[in-house]
Amino acid sequence: MDSVSIWQLIKEDFQTPLKNDPAIRSKFELFFNYPGIWTIINYRIAHYLYNKNLRFIARLIMGITQIITNIDIHPRCKIGRRVFIDHGIGVVIGETAIVEDDVLIYQGVTLGGVSLEKNVKRHPTIKSGAVISAGAKVLGNITIGKNAKVGANSVVIKDVPDNSTAVGIPARVITKGKDKSQLSHNKIPDINKELFMYLSKRIAVLEEAILHHHEDMIPKRDEELEKIYKDFISSIKD
Repeated sequence: MDSVSIWQLIKEDFQTPLKNDPAIRSKFELFFNYPGIWTIINYRIAHYLYNKNLRFIARLIMGITQIITNIDIHPRCKIGRRVFIDHGIGVVIGETAIVEDDVLIYQGVTLGGVSLEKNVKRHPTIKSGAVISAGAKVLGNITIGKNAKVGANSVVIKDVPDNSTAVGIPARVITKGKDKSQLSHNKIPDINKELFMYLSKRIAVLEEAILHHHEDMIPKRDEELEKIYKDFISSIKD
């Protein structure tokens, strides 16, 4: 993250929604419809004060901000340039989290910890260009790689490589080192649904063979199902 003045950071923060949100119609809307922007700006001030050892005031600023915006960001965490929290309601960013430049975070996201130890890094690092979709939980001292994507409502407890997509509970990487485009929420595969469909088809084959004595059809149908199963396993391997 580049070393720039707090005022330059705040100026970029105001400009970021104009580039990232197609719903915005005027700069005037920034003052009333973008709690994520106001939270980030208050965080900039609180983070500056926190680093000056004015920690009570910093926590107070972010506490009041949380009441107003329903977004909880610890003033000690590190947030880079042009980070955009879209909608923002329910976002939580923990004390030792690191969010690099140009990261996009949707509502309901948690960058949380899984340890109660003090003076250790307990929260995730989100590399530049990453997209964390609505409701995702990224937990522990893990790394979400550059330009990586985390699907909606996923629970991530392991590193996600650069330019990859992770989905599911727990999240699994379904594409690696390929996808550098913006996240398309409607195109993320449902790996649980794929497995359920596979099992349903296999049961149907066995039922038909038993009820109608079509045992001769099992090898052919098994071959088709085996290909589906191998494709499924290949898609979820880490």
